[in-house]
Amino acid sequence: MSLPALPSLLQRPFMRFLLVGALNTGFAYGTYAVLLWLGLPYAWANLGSLVLGILFSFATQGRLVFGNADHRLLPRFVLCWLILYVINIGLITGLIRLGLNAYTAGAVALAPMAVGSFFVQRYIVFGGARSPSSSDALTRKRS
Repeated sequence: MSLPALPSLLQRPFMRFLLVGALNTGFAYGTYAVLLWLGLPYAWANLGSLVLGILFSFATQGRLVFGNADHRLLPRFVLCWLILYVINIGLITGLIRLGLNAYTAGAVALAPMAVGSFFVQRYIVFGGARSPSSSDALTRKRS
């Protein structure tokens, strides 16, 4: 893919979600791994990662993917992530019972959690928001 094709890809909300999601996932998993390394049990490490990741992700996903930086949506975003947290802990627990260690189980859980998070954010949290386009970005730069 050539560099000029990148702007056209960024006009697609799901592509922006994937790119910003990769950044958010790296941040969240890095936090999880550091907390495990510090000696926290996986459930507490995941919770710590979740709390810091929620704040980081709300800002990046809301602004860069869904075009909505309304801070009043944060409680809805947090509630949805609390539900996703419970699902994630259940998934990690199941994977550990299958013989994976906590690091690997957390990594394996990333993909299904990312897909779930996209649908939750798009339809429940930022449902009425419009996605920013490249022309919106140009308008903001000119202002």
